[in-house]
Amino acid sequence: MDKTGSDLHLPAGSTAEPPYSLRVDPERAGWTYSALRVADLAPGEELTLAAGDFEWTVLPLAGGCTVRVNGEIFQLRGRTSVFDGVTDFAYVPRDARALITSGAGGRFALAGAKCERRLPARYGPAPEVPVEARGSGVQAREVRGFAAAGAFACDRLIAVEVVTPGGNWSSYPPHKHDEHVPGEESELEEIYYYEIAGEGLGYQRISPSRPGGADLLAEVRTGDVVLVPDGWHGPSVAQPGHAMYYLNVMAGPGAEREWRIRFHPDHTEGYR
Repeated sequence: MDKTGSDLHLPAGSTAEPPYSLRVDPERAGWTYSALRVADLAPGEELTLAAGDFEWTVLPLAGGCTVRVNGEIFQLRGRTSVFDGVTDFAYVPRDARALITSGAGGRFALAGAKCERRLPARYGPAPEVPVEARGSGVQAREVRGFAAAGAFACDRLIAVEVVTPGGNWSSYPPHKHDEHVPGEESELEEIYYYEIAGEGLGYQRISPSRPGGADLLAEVRTGDVVLVPDGWHGPSVAQPGHAMYYLNVMAGPGAEREWRIRFHPDHTEGYR
């Protein structure tokens, strides 16, 4: 992997592989666990997902859908857009086969992680998604922890949504989770998927935490992806007047499914 930009920032459309408008599996990312796919379904269209040795969440980005898996049917109400608040979602276990259909059409994210345990297929109700107001002032943002480590049971997958008001900084102070330090830091591969309101733009910074480590400053737009194999990541900066959304997908080799981070030593203020 080129850790200086060309393989860390994946512009919209660059990873399209029908039936997906975006497909980033571990082979493409150059790592082991974290995966993300996005499917744009026309009205009445359906998508078959063979989970393989991955666990997945089906997360509506725009529109609703029906997920059939293991003899169960989950009706996802979804939402108009990622800026309209939290959504319900479905969990698809490893070794399962799911059929996703959408009567009215929509866009759906499949956040995945290579895993060992096969957990039950489940429905995640929107009212049970924890929503956190994180930061203050120009660092304020909203974190929706639909598959956070302490919010929803998965084997390895950790996934959250973040909405940053226009002009604000998030993923700040810069932080990392690229080594296992018991009680302090967990080792997690991370994917950022962006949508920017009103055809705006944002900026994403990754700075090296080790010699030859990830180093990126990228202008990001709707549909773009940034990969974080290691390094201090942040800030994520939203253009004034254009709210920024990103979906974070994380997984790693640790025996415990946990999100532990360390802040950059030059930024000691933490989350305010």
